[in-house]
Amino acid sequence: KPMSAIMMSQLTVNDPEKFADYLLKSKAIASRYGAELLFSGKFQETLNGNPRPHRMVVIAQFPDHDALNKWHEDPEYADLIPLREASSEQIMTTYSE
Repeated sequence: KPMSAIMMSQLTVNDPEKFADYLLKSKAIASRYGAELLFSGKFQETLNGNPRPHRMVVIAQFPDHDALNKWHEDPEYADLIPLREASSEQIMTTYSE
C-alpha cells in the first residue's frame, strides 16, 4: 500500500490579499488529489537550532507521493505559480513514510 506524503511550506506572506487568493485556488486543486490541510500557523519561537527566516508554515497530507506530485505538476496549479511568487516567499518540501 502506498504511504502518505506530506507537503510542508515555510513561508512569508508579502501581499495578504493576493496570498489568500492563491491559497483558496491552490487548496481547491489539491483537494482533487486527496489533499487534506493538517496545519497552518504562525512562527512562535525557536526551541533548538538556528531560527528559520519564514514566519508561517502550512502542512498538507496527500494519499501518497504520486498524488502530491500530480497536484504540483497540474497545469492549473502551474498557472498559480506567478500569484504564489507575487504574494509570498516559500520553501516547499515533501516527506513520505
